[in-house]
Amino acid sequence: MTLSATELCHGYDGDPVFDGVSLSVTPGEVVTIIGPSGVGKSTLLRLLALFDAPDDGTITVDGVDVWAASDQRRLEYRRRIGMVFQEASLFDASVRRNVEYGVRVRQSWADRLRTALSSLSRRGNGDSNVVEALETVGLHERADRDATSLSGGQAQRVAFARALAYEPDVLLLDEPTSDLDPRNTAVIEDAVLAATERDIGVVVATHDMHQAERIGDRVAVLLGNEIIEVGPTEPIFESPSDDRTRKFIDGELIY
Repeated sequence: MTLSATELCHGYDGDPVFDGVSLSVTPGEVVTIIGPSGVGKSTLLRLLALFDAPDDGTITVDGVDVWAASDQRRLEYRRRIGMVFQEASLFDASVRRNVEYGVRVRQSWADRLRTALSSLSRRGNGDSNVVEALETVGLHERADRDATSLSGGQAQRVAFARALAYEPDVLLLDEPTSDLDPRNTAVIEDAVLAATERDIGVVVATHDMHQAERIGDRVAVLLGNEIIEVGPTEPIFESPSDDRTRKFIDGELIY
């Protein structure tokens, strides 16, 4: 699935967040979004996740204008997009139940019935997607632990597994490793690359320049009210075409 935003304009209470932003993600690639805190990275992800409608511009899935489609069609698109927020929100239940919940809420009633019947046929061995997702983030041995007893890094890995388990076509990550230690950061980054091997397109909003270099196939630089450049990661970091990008990467303060 190709998810594209074209000339998006959006703001709050008359204050524009961005004006004319365009971005796309294709199957199996990682697109990172870098920019200062408060520049609108999270807002852009919420628009791509179809949580909010843009004030202007279009968001398309495989060329179809999402917000011009029917409510039912838009719901189907939304179910194909997963999002992991900066802070994991887990239920007071086992790790497995938390991941299973993500699968259930994204399924139609017909899909839920098929999943239930399939689980019965496996005699309680658990949904294979859930098991695989937990293995991807290295938590399969903690599947029966209370999720609220996990560390912050482990909780974020559960949140990632929950999004991965329902097999989205596009995965949106909002600062997924903020405040995590190096080990948990490495696990999340490895899981991102594992997702791309399943042809999942991934968009990562991050303030970590090194992370953007490590995992990004393309990088979008969001400054001011616009994406000032977007392209393959290495050229942008090594020889950006916009001087503002160079200044931002070099650590100069830009508003």
